[in-house]
Amino acid sequence: MSTAQSCPLPTVSLSKYLEEEGQNKNAESQLLKSSLPAENDCHTQAEDSVSDVPKYLLELGLTPECKQLISSLPAEKGWVANLLHQYQGFWHTTRQLQAVLTCQNHFQAQETDILLVTTPKSGTTWLKAIVFALMNRVKYPNTDNNHPLLSENPHILVPFLEYGLYIDSQVPNFTTFTSPRLFGTHLPLVSLPESAKNSSCKLVYLCRNPKDTFVSLWHFTNKLRTKDMGSNSLEETFDKFTRGVSLYGPFWDHVLGYWKESLENPERVLFLKYEEMKEQPKLQLMKLAQFLGCPFSNEEETRGAVDGIQKLCSFENLSNLEVNKTGKLASGEEYKAFFRRGEVGDAKNHLTPQMIEKLDQITEQKLHGYGLKF
Repeated sequence: MSTAQSCPLPTVSLSKYLEEEGQNKNAESQLLKSSLPAENDCHTQAEDSVSDVPKYLLELGLTPECKQLISSLPAEKGWVANLLHQYQGFWHTTRQLQAVLTCQNHFQAQETDILLVTTPKSGTTWLKAIVFALMNRVKYPNTDNNHPLLSENPHILVPFLEYGLYIDSQVPNFTTFTSPRLFGTHLPLVSLPESAKNSSCKLVYLCRNPKDTFVSLWHFTNKLRTKDMGSNSLEETFDKFTRGVSLYGPFWDHVLGYWKESLENPERVLFLKYEEMKEQPKLQLMKLAQFLGCPFSNEEETRGAVDGIQKLCSFENLSNLEVNKTGKLASGEEYKAFFRRGEVGDAKNHLTPQMIEKLDQITEQKLHGYGLKF
């Protein structure tokens, strides 16, 4: 089946998307409840339970094409959702897969677009905050007062393509977006929309060592599981991760795709490492600004613009902002779930020596000969 085939889809504007992100829990529950077909007109206990299910666990807006495709794809038990499906070599939940297909079918990249790409739990929230502050520093020069990052979560200011704008078969109206448009995505290189592959838009890829990525992903997905579901064991998820069965995994294939692209097209793809961003934040920030065509002037450096962005976007500052401690996405994920420790090397506090050795061996095997090391 060609992914170019699609059914007519509803259109959502950016303002509506942002409005949904600000809905309270009661309104969100009613939206979820009303979006599902009723078995009958009677009020049942099952209907009550639906309103308590987070939206990210529901499978809404699946097109016939998506259902047909799913029936032909390899599947495995998911980390949070029921199933993961392998599409174009990478694993997605059912809801995410529909969003990937919709995005591939409808997204039209512009030459000035900037895509921030990561695997899950590789510093996505941090990167979004940094690039938003960097690209909007003229409009919002004061990082201490009235800056959007002080009152909005980075995932709202820089929305995900497939997991935000195109989720549940929505097709966004981009007329309210200003250039350059900033988007986040977890899509592997092979699954980017053709318009993005063929345009001159910039790609910023941030990766993190696989040991810390896995531990962070394990913690994050357990936070998303309901009480009735219980927690996934470290051992079970470790086995899945090493086999490549994780959200947007295999991890190594995802990283390697963008690494090779950055070597072939360095003017278009900037490859960053989480560990280097932590170790040399100022140097990496200036490198990022240069790549995006907005280098810091001497005057900006003198008045502390670089330091201001670093402070604003630090893990300590972002994680302690009220909005990031109490808010949540329209799909139900609490903002605080996106912040845990943000440290380099935390995996050693959770993994056994045997687990560490196995991940190191897989990494060496997968990345050997490509010049990429962690």
